[in-house]
Amino acid sequence: MNRDQTRDAVELRERARVIAEREVAVYGERTVGSQRAMDRARKVLPLGVPSSFQAYEPHPIVVRSSAGSRITDVDDNEYVDYDMGFGALFAGHMHPAVRHAVQAQLDEGTLYVTPCEMNADVGELLAEQFGQPLWRFTNSGTEATMDAIRVARGATGRDKIVKVEGGYHGHHDEVMISMKPSAEDAGPPDRPNSVAGTAGIASSVIDDTIVIPYNDADALDRVLSPGDVAAFIVEPVMENIGICLPDDGYLEAVREITERHGTLLIFDEVKTGITAGYGGASAHFGVTPDLIALAKSIGGGFPIGAFGGKRKYMDLITQGKVLHLGTYNGNPLVMAASKATLSQACTKANVDAAIERNTQLVEACAKIIESAGLPAHTVQFGAKGCVTWSSERVRNYRDYLKADGALAFAQWIHGINRGIMLPPGLDEQWLISVMHDHEDAMRYADVFADFVTDLT
Repeated sequence: MNRDQTRDAVELRERARVIAEREVAVYGERTVGSQRAMDRARKVLPLGVPSSFQAYEPHPIVVRSSAGSRITDVDDNEYVDYDMGFGALFAGHMHPAVRHAVQAQLDEGTLYVTPCEMNADVGELLAEQFGQPLWRFTNSGTEATMDAIRVARGATGRDKIVKVEGGYHGHHDEVMISMKPSAEDAGPPDRPNSVAGTAGIASSVIDDTIVIPYNDADALDRVLSPGDVAAFIVEPVMENIGICLPDDGYLEAVREITERHGTLLIFDEVKTGITAGYGGASAHFGVTPDLIALAKSIGGGFPIGAFGGKRKYMDLITQGKVLHLGTYNGNPLVMAASKATLSQACTKANVDAAIERNTQLVEACAKIIESAGLPAHTVQFGAKGCVTWSSERVRNYRDYLKADGALAFAQWIHGINRGIMLPPGLDEQWLISVMHDHEDAMRYADVFADFVTDLT
């Protein structure tokens, strides 16, 4: 960065600081009810929230209701929802087909703890779309990745797993390693340390989880060469650090390397899944993993996960070698929601239309960035997109650490005060659901343009 660029960056950050300071005050004035609700919740809930992801500064928005593409908070502020439940609501808030299916099932019962016919219905829909023959249901993405790893260990007789630095795969111990380590703890970029993401993880678990950079096939080959790794679990497109796309040929190399070393390849498509297009990221890139984990949007707003894979691996459950259990797995209420989501709400035509609306939004934001000469860029994958506050494309977690958090926060707080609901901070990532119309989609671009005008 030359002297002029350094001066420009300093001036932008100072302007971002002024905007953020102003907008935080506005945020406080318009969310008095949310503050009151959080004060009450903190008396009985750590941080006042049911999941630590939901705690953010200055304080969370507390929601009263939602419908379609919009949510309303307890202060009666309305937002176009681009967060969409961290990507779990590709069908939108209570899609009519999902609502009808769930209401009909309520008359038939909510929990049997014995099979229902819809288990096969949803299994067939997943098999058709994702190309894996056998499936089991869970209640979350965390359970789906946890069970996929267990199958991989059962198939290989090995203990170790490999994940990428900055990747999130749920909150079970084996994968809560190097989710977002500090720069001080992370170690060398090409050979990252395995850093526990929380207290309470046994040292033996940390030792068995090897961390490598994303988009580095040589690093994967190196750590698999001893022949003691059961699985490489990876998001084919990383979506824990904005949106981080694979280099050309990276996933194909990953497939070849894992096969050569007898290591199972697990694609975590909890976040990509149906939002990536028909067949998910694996179909988009033409790379077939051994096992795949799904959740979030396949449930239409109801709690579900699923893992599927090649018959020779999933049949370890058939044979009783690997156990998979759960009282609420495949319960009829969630099956009704998932069946309606996959067969009616998120059809290929509806998915393609949502992706096209997202393409228009991403292109509009890219033009705004280019016109203003900002140190930022857009990324799109399917129906998801983001603005990343870095001039250079982010290829891995270390690149992500270089993005400008001050600019990202200023954009977020400016947007939320104007009815744009997004995850806070550098993780910003929007989802255009099948219930966002063109006006909903482009509202983001309009507010982003206002922010850029203010910033520059």
